[in-house]
Amino acid sequence: MTDDDTQLDQLFAQARQDRPALPDDLAVRILTDAEAVRLDLAKPKRSAPRSVFRRMVEGIGGWQGLSGLAAASVAGLWIGFAAPDFLPDAATYLYGSEATFALADLDTSFLEDAE
Repeated sequence: MTDDDTQLDQLFAQARQDRPALPDDLAVRILTDAEAVRLDLAKPKRSAPRSVFRRMVEGIGGWQGLSGLAAASVAGLWIGFAAPDFLPDAATYLYGSEATFALADLDTSFLEDAE
């Protein structure tokens, strides 16, 4: 070891032996503050009642889950109304033949293909 290391070790040893005493009033203030914090933490917290909507959003997964559900719903509606040509018609699978609209006196031309 070098002289610097031995001097540093001696300084650390001296610092470990010379511990300043804590003033009594400071110790009392620290302990009373700690007791006040402990008692405050022990009190039960009153929370406001949660609404049905808030509980439903939390059940879905929060706002992130709700936004994902909304995006998937909008995409499903869009694919349902404006399906690309390579997707089969769901009504054909359900009824076995081409489905017709049974809406009396309503203009349903917007539902048909533009081709």
